[in-house]
Amino acid sequence: MRYLPLSQTDREAMLAKIGVSHVNDLFKDVPRDALLKEHVDLPTHMSEMEVEREFNGFANKNVPAGSVPFFVGAGAYRHYVPSSVDHLIQRGEFLTAYTPYQPEISQGTLQALYEFQTQVAQITGMEVSNASMYDGSTACGEAVLMARRATRKKKAILSGTLNPQYVEVVRTVTKYTDDVAVVNPVGTYFLDDLIAQIDDETSCVVVQNPDFFGNIQDYTKLAEAAHAKKALLVVVVTEVVSLGAVRSPGSMGADIVVGEGQSIGNGLTFGGPYVGLLATRQKFVRTMPGRVCGETVDADGKRGFVLTLSTREQHIRREKATSNICTNAGLCTLAFTIHMTLLGEKGFRHLAQLNHAKAVTLADKLDAIDGVSVLNDSFFNEFTVSLPMGAAEAVERLADQDVIAGVPLSRLYPDNPDMTNKLLVAVTETVTEDDMDRLVAELKELAHA
Repeated sequence: MRYLPLSQTDREAMLAKIGVSHVNDLFKDVPRDALLKEHVDLPTHMSEMEVEREFNGFANKNVPAGSVPFFVGAGAYRHYVPSSVDHLIQRGEFLTAYTPYQPEISQGTLQALYEFQTQVAQITGMEVSNASMYDGSTACGEAVLMARRATRKKKAILSGTLNPQYVEVVRTVTKYTDDVAVVNPVGTYFLDDLIAQIDDETSCVVVQNPDFFGNIQDYTKLAEAAHAKKALLVVVVTEVVSLGAVRSPGSMGADIVVGEGQSIGNGLTFGGPYVGLLATRQKFVRTMPGRVCGETVDADGKRGFVLTLSTREQHIRREKATSNICTNAGLCTLAFTIHMTLLGEKGFRHLAQLNHAKAVTLADKLDAIDGVSVLNDSFFNEFTVSLPMGAAEAVERLADQDVIAGVPLSRLYPDNPDMTNKLLVAVTETVTEDDMDRLVAELKELAHA
């Protein structure tokens, strides 16, 4: 709880300084019919201890992800983060809001970002990465704008298996430009259909791997078709751990790779802050949003780090900026880098294998239930299940039994009746055999009720 030490005298002094007599004068421009006529139905005063007790009561109604069997994914995943990650990011050398305005004075921060960029470029199979974006969805929106800058064309084709929240962000960022976002029907990915849509006006094709429904795809032919029309292939990765086991987007011919890095080093934390990834080819580096840290030597020949590119509005003229993004997700990026460093290549690949093995185990168990079927031919650690009942109802009833079963797709596609019985299930290394057996037992009971 924040301690606000201002006295009435302090408030009066501040109001006098700005030339008003009462705090209500600050709201004089708000239309009177938009103001409340009565006080909000809250106690006029409570002690600090009473307020804390009241809000603890609200908080205790939540079910923390780690306290019960938990199978939710859909773009944010519960992975184990070693305690050493939190310890290291809170050291005084690192716990800072962002790089100083004279960035080279903070060599440690720049080196951490440099290492982050190197890790992202390596796991995505790309040549260069920026110093991070806000999150995966905004990185996706920035990728579409970047493709326009690189190709000077305005038509972006979005796969029907792209995370629907990412689709909404692209729609939002292109709403006030003359870009055209062509969104394919939900749940569909047909290679020939996407290729047929690519024309001379296409700036990029945006796909996801594994896609929103968990399927793993090979986008090599799609990349070739896009390049034949001088368009770019943008590959979205929302579960970054998958890159320890799945072929990298760069090896398929992707021109831009964006994604959500939350799975490495960062907890779920009720939806953020997260860390957006954006990597590309060297030839597109000057159209890339955000900033890039580079390595150099000083006047004495010693290794040092600099802010190599920073094409944002804060540093250059607005009309020359590649993006209005004003910073990077520094602390989340540092957590990503530390966790990835602790894992190393061997640990990262082992973590991916562990996730996939557990997902296969649960998929087999669920597929054996009468009336339940796994719809994927391939998957990493997330797959779609068809239930003999409404998935939203099933999730609610299982939650009453302290099992968080997954994401009912009707929540994200409320107007699509084909999604009513579909449940998206994620399995990470944190899921135990007991957790799986609880889910299977509860689903069996529901299916046969």
